[in-house]
Amino acid sequence: MAAVLRAVGRLLRNPSPFNAAHRRQLPLQLSFDRGVASKVFVGGLSFYTTEELLAGAFAPFGQVIEASIIMDKVSERSKGFGFVTFASEEEAEKAIKEMNGKILNGRVIFVDNAKPRTRFQDSVPIARGPPTRNN
Repeated sequence: MAAVLRAVGRLLRNPSPFNAAHRRQLPLQLSFDRGVASKVFVGGLSFYTTEELLAGAFAPFGQVIEASIIMDKVSERSKGFGFVTFASEEEAEKAIKEMNGKILNGRVIFVDNAKPRTRFQDSVPIARGPPTRNN
């Protein structure tokens, strides 16, 4: 069973060029592949801000491809920040310039370019050992 799952995983990661679905990508997917889309970080969000409200607030500045709010896994509440992806860098810059420091849903929000995620998959974890007692 594990071998089947590994094979399916490889197929999903490396689709065949003969796969019709792979050849007919949507323009949205192409823009992500080419790096055209631009993502902005939005901090200081209210716990009651929804993804729809976030997308609606940033829609006047350009085509919003995606708006996401980061949720806490334990409490299932908003962590108070999210990301908005625009179709172009110009739209993202305009949104940063216009929305940074504005009030959204009763809170002052901070908008900036999103930084790339750091991946720790290939690095070795730091072994810290058991806690020590201070007597």
